[in-house]
Amino acid sequence: AYTSAIHCYAVHVAPDPATGRPVLHVRLLDPAHPATDGRPLAFHEFDQRDIRSSNGEVQARYVITTTVRLYGQDFTAEFSLADRSDLRHPVLLGRTLLRQGRFVVDVARRDLSAKAARRAAARQPPGKPGPAGAV
Repeated sequence: AYTSAIHCYAVHVAPDPATGRPVLHVRLLDPAHPATDGRPLAFHEFDQRDIRSSNGEVQARYVITTTVRLYGQDFTAEFSLADRSDLRHPVLLGRTLLRQGRFVVDVARRDLSAKAARRAAARQPPGKPGPAGAV
């Protein structure tokens, strides 16, 4: 995929009461997902684009720009908002994001950032907080 994507629900656009400009309201991930806190999010800056899915279907999707942390580094990336409820992973990292960090995808390995965070936490003395930002 060219652009990153994240699962969302409860998507709607409403005018800002103060300015009248459109605001995108969403809830990310799925209510059953352990990382979901159910908070509604509002984006004042967003775009709508035609995105071709992996099955070749073109969908009009909202696109937001946000910061994502991978391996302790922050990257600015665009994410299209999509219904990924039928897919195995709620987040897809696109080529444009992966190129920023010069990441290489090794399909034979998995959960590397979580494993790295656990190793770093194990090296911390008791009572000291470990590094933040593992994905």
